[in-house]
Amino acid sequence: MEWRRETLERAGLDNERAQRIAASDADLHEAVRLLEQGCAPELLERILL
Repeated sequence: MEWRRETLERAGLDNERAQRIAASDADLHEAVRLLEQGCAPELLERILL
């Protein structure tokens, strides 16, 4: 789970939000893709969780 959190942080999420998403079964590649396309972190969390 640590590498998932780190990947999400590198993509632009804050630690707390990255931790919640990393702990879920959310698709990591989809999360990073959405962030790279400009998805707001708040919206990303609502979509994935």
